[in-house]
Amino acid sequence: MNEQGLNIGLCLCGSFCTLSQVVEEIKKLKEKGYNIYPIMSYNAGSMDTRFGDAEYFRNEIVSITGNSIISSIKEAEPIGPKKYLDVMVVAPCTGNTLAKLNNGITDTPVTMACKAHLRNNRPLVLAISTNDALGVSLKNIGGLIIRKNIYFVPFGQDNYEKKPLSMIADFTKLENTIKYAVKGQQIQPILL
Repeated sequence: MNEQGLNIGLCLCGSFCTLSQVVEEIKKLKEKGYNIYPIMSYNAGSMDTRFGDAEYFRNEIVSITGNSIISSIKEAEPIGPKKYLDVMVVAPCTGNTLAKLNNGITDTPVTMACKAHLRNNRPLVLAISTNDALGVSLKNIGGLIIRKNIYFVPFGQDNYEKKPLSMIADFTKLENTIKYAVKGQQIQPILL
């Protein structure tokens, strides 16, 4: 697949412990010629945490992608009618966002961007990061994994001894998942 010119909407949610990993993957994608349009949830775009300051992440993402961050529902809505994205990625995708996507709740820039993009029958790639994946979020993973145009970055338990319900995507598999998704295929295996 020729990556030159592939337009990716890249949504970041509030799994703050994984934002640095995702930023590294954004750098790799950009270096390979992908056009990246960043979208941030309200929390990811505004909350300072022990994992870093929101302003640092916003500035880093703008610097890497060369595009301003879509940070409101109003800014995200035109993604559907304008059809300018080939694939939408949510990385990290929190349990909260999984629940909203599975239940059709559109109350953040990320959920609006996903809804707007999916209306065009284009692929949505989810890279989960949630402490309750094998708990209450499992029903939302199951609800989304069977839907048309939704694909998952392979994921597995990240700390089964201390956090037995927690699962996280292998962000290094993001690019390959995107390549499969734009061909309408789920990369395998999903579970690591």
